[in-house]
Amino acid sequence: MALVTGGSRGIGRAVVEALLDEDWDVAFSSRSPESLEPALGELESRYGERVRGRVADVRDERAVEELVSWVVELNGRLDCLVNNAGLGRFGSVDQLSGDDWRLVIDTNLTGAFYALKAAARPMVEQGNGWIVNVASLAAAHPFAGGAAYNASKFGLLGLSEAAMLDLRQSGVRVTTILPGTVDTDFDSPSPKRDTDWMLQPEDVARAIVDLLRYPGRALPSRLELRPSRPPGK
Repeated sequence: MALVTGGSRGIGRAVVEALLDEDWDVAFSSRSPESLEPALGELESRYGERVRGRVADVRDERAVEELVSWVVELNGRLDCLVNNAGLGRFGSVDQLSGDDWRLVIDTNLTGAFYALKAAARPMVEQGNGWIVNVASLAAAHPFAGGAAYNASKFGLLGLSEAAMLDLRQSGVRVTTILPGTVDTDFDSPSPKRDTDWMLQPEDVARAIVDLLRYPGRALPSRLELRPSRPPGK
């Protein structure tokens, strides 16, 4: 069984659907009932009991531990975690509020740590599993107005690669996927004018599904995924 955090929309929703289409049983979380319930209803109408959903804010360590325990109880094991929950708050570093900083770091980095740690325990016990951490090309390429987001994704990349080294001998593989610009709403204050050149959520989902097909002897530890023809500067 796979668990996808932040699975009600955007990249997470695309990952949930791609895994279900590949005959995985999938559980997903969302931080609010308002987001989870319509998504779960739509998915259940197509996939039935192979999909489950639960409200869990990844900033809450106990909620994350209960989420993982619930998934293990449902299926007896946890084979894959797609650590996707994330958000963005943007603005010049001299204008960024402390609340926005904490929201981004606590969700994108600390929340990812909570989920990774909770999922690693049953995976180590069963002797295998795969954790995919969804970072961003912003983990290596800072941009103006992105102090909190960049810091969270730089940190996630470091966390993910350290976890890869910690867990590989236990049969647990950890991969970081770093997408470039993806056509999602992602807290955007205004509609995008031209999205044709952007990656789609389904592109990221396809990369993750393909990754999970690698034989046990192979560990692609970092995957960068870029739009093939971004606008010229």
